[in-house]
Amino acid sequence: MAVETSEKSVLDVYGRISQVARTVHGTLTGGVMAPSEVLEEVAEAAVKLLRGVDHAGITLVRRHRPEHFESAAATGRVPTRFDELQHEHGEGPCFDAIWSRQTVRIVDVISDPRWPAFMTAVREQTPVRSVLSIQLYTDGDELGALNLFSDNAGGFDAETEEQAINLATHAAIALSSARRGEQFRSALASRDLIGQAKGMLMERFDVDGIAAFQMLRTLSQEMNVSVLELARRVVLREVPVGNE
Repeated sequence: MAVETSEKSVLDVYGRISQVARTVHGTLTGGVMAPSEVLEEVAEAAVKLLRGVDHAGITLVRRHRPEHFESAAATGRVPTRFDELQHEHGEGPCFDAIWSRQTVRIVDVISDPRWPAFMTAVREQTPVRSVLSIQLYTDGDELGALNLFSDNAGGFDAETEEQAINLATHAAIALSSARRGEQFRSALASRDLIGQAKGMLMERFDVDGIAAFQMLRTLSQEMNVSVLELARRVVLREVPVGNE
């Protein structure tokens, strides 16, 4: 009976993780979440669903700026401070999880021999005693880690680790979709803004769309700003059009 109850508990956790996945993918909300919303949802779900997790956070880093850590989501001050300490010492489990594409486990920050200076700071400045960092692949330029923290030594067992990897996989897919959606919406907004600026120039100077766009390109080069920024200034009347 105890075994059946344990199995049911595991199935319940995976079922709830699947529900979180549907939420962040937008199937329950009617639309894809923004990237920041995806990350916050996943971090909060980790604390709610996974046994032993007292705090959770997501750390992101870009390939072209590997020294810059971003605490993209956190369930409180503890994950953020943990990231700050990693940044200050230039080492830690999130670094290893992100760059080596593996899961990094700290059973006890008191006895773990890795990163001695960093571990000392963690013991002195946070309640964290065990850590689980799971590589979170997002896209070609951006990498990250889902970081789980327990206030107890040995806070995570193999079952929790497996569930966390499952959650991280869903998170990575959802974040990638959210990024693409954000880029698509940005592209549409840019196109509309340039279209408005072209329309204003076409009306003012009685030219066609090709000529109006060429005017934007030429002026953007002369002013050393992007076509999109120039279009924004034209639409907001920050750049005089005609006799204005």
